[in-house]
Amino acid sequence: MLTSLHIKNFKAWRDTGSIRLAPLTVLFGANSAGKSSIGHLLLALKQTASSADRRRALHTGDENSLIDLGTFIDCLHGRDRNAQLELTLDWALREPLEVTNPLDSSQKFSGDHLRLETELRASETDQPTVKRMRYELLANSVASLEVTLTQTAEGKVNLKADPYRLVHADGRKWPLEAPEKFYRVSDRSLARYKNADFLADFALEIERALDGLSYLGPLREHPRRSYGWSGNTPESVGAKGEYAIACILAAKAEGRKLNRGRGKKKEPFAEFIASWLVELGVIESFEVKRSGEGRKDYEVRVKTRGGLTEVALPDVGFGISQVLPALVQSFYCPPGSTVWMEQPEIHLHPHVQASLADVFISAVGSYEKGHPRGVQLIVETHSEHLLTRLQRRIAEEAIKRDDVAIYFAKTTGKGAELEALELNAYGDIVNWPENFFGDEMGDLVAKTEAAFLLRQKQAKPK
Repeated sequence: MLTSLHIKNFKAWRDTGSIRLAPLTVLFGANSAGKSSIGHLLLALKQTASSADRRRALHTGDENSLIDLGTFIDCLHGRDRNAQLELTLDWALREPLEVTNPLDSSQKFSGDHLRLETELRASETDQPTVKRMRYELLANSVASLEVTLTQTAEGKVNLKADPYRLVHADGRKWPLEAPEKFYRVSDRSLARYKNADFLADFALEIERALDGLSYLGPLREHPRRSYGWSGNTPESVGAKGEYAIACILAAKAEGRKLNRGRGKKKEPFAEFIASWLVELGVIESFEVKRSGEGRKDYEVRVKTRGGLTEVALPDVGFGISQVLPALVQSFYCPPGSTVWMEQPEIHLHPHVQASLADVFISAVGSYEKGHPRGVQLIVETHSEHLLTRLQRRIAEEAIKRDDVAIYFAKTTGKGAELEALELNAYGDIVNWPENFFGDEMGDLVAKTEAAFLLRQKQAKPK
């Protein structure tokens, strides 16, 4: 699980400040305030980690990638090629990590979190290159081991560890190579030392963290009358929710069962999703059926509230196909995953928008095979109905206050700014931002004044 993020000089952000990432993190703000770009940078990190090109410090994207950020100069705040893109990412390890110096067994360091700090600058050809890279192994929020790699503009690389002492291997005095990607010390550089292999484990941990990141964008694929599935297991529902039905079928084939929390009833995955759709109030029944014996295509049959017969998914409006991918991905993703969603409330009735908060609370607290799934959701939204329900659930203690983080993004003369909203034990926001959901009071005053003037006009004799 990602626990904090700090970004400098990226797109609209000169400095986001340190962003605490809770199991359920929600971002609000005006259009073009920079909310989406925070998630887009995380996606760029993910596609960089999975790229076969180890020399590319940051894969900003192309037509075939998760996200296309343009050129590296396009990524820099104000398109200032002299600026440095700085990133600090903290994440909780799935299992505690222990580093023992093979040359001195008394030197042991352990931690349950890792922190990576990376500074990227533009090369002479305007390509991203690593200026500085720093790992910290953290135990109880305190660094037990620190490793720093620096690279000059001329390409000279230096590597230091503290309090760990790196020892050169005999006869291996060659210069250190440039780091691979934004986070990895090259294998050849590691081979220069007798006791630097643990740095490969650090790189593996960030690859695991980023591999567990998935993305659901604001636009969904239109519902279809049939869906092909040949037995594959998708990684996620896809950026447009295009694999949502395949995910349901894959989970069904694997016999996956979920419950909404400790001690709650277990349900097969498809029935679990169907029960949520019914509870959300969008349908009365939901079923994925094979179109015919021996065929590889399936159809979704639903019955709306008050409907007399089952109909195909395209015949019930766009709402269900909008909410279904968000619902499926929240519970389909592997344990320990992080899901970034943009505007899951689009095309949904206010009642359903509010109930999405219950879905997300359940997702971060759900169990599978008797263990917490440990899923993290980062949701970008404009829905005040979702927020109100979330505040209510905090007051009702359905979710711990510390398990929720809410932010408001706004634009100023200095660029984008991110404000953490403070929640008290009763679910109240104690630092409510101005014009959080528009100028509601201004509209009420203007309406009252207009109504008064209209009454005066109507009262005048003709």
